[in-house]
Amino acid sequence: MKIDKLDKQILEYLVKDARKPFTEIAKDLLVSPGTIHVRVKKMESVGVIKSTSISVNYEKLGFGFIAYVGLYTKRSLSSPDIIELLREVPEVTVAHLATGKYGIFCKIRCRDASHAKEVIFRINDIEGVENTESMISLEESINSNAGLLQLIINE
Repeated sequence: MKIDKLDKQILEYLVKDARKPFTEIAKDLLVSPGTIHVRVKKMESVGVIKSTSISVNYEKLGFGFIAYVGLYTKRSLSSPDIIELLREVPEVTVAHLATGKYGIFCKIRCRDASHAKEVIFRINDIEGVENTESMISLEESINSNAGLLQLIINE
């Protein structure tokens, strides 16, 4: 699917507010609401739009402690199995297969340092994980794809 200027404009609106009514987007872009609906459905069907979501303030929910955990793995062939077991650890919010010294790199959200220690020990006990190395986040200063999307839109 070729993404045109209108598709990019629609994406720009939806990234800012995924709940913005199609009628408002259509009014701003001077097209019919049906056009917006068709374009969004088309972008969903080809996988450009993966989902819509809300942004949650985990700190207000008691999970403001963030750490990054690098996993040293025995063999890269075991990485898919490790990823599946990481899915069972609810505090693991992001996991990447990686190159470099870690086979897998994770982000965890916890209540505090003690909770993070428990989670890291659970991760370290996963079959195929040789060891872990962790870093504590002092502050999540940027968590946005808006700049990247703006770059794509302006290309």
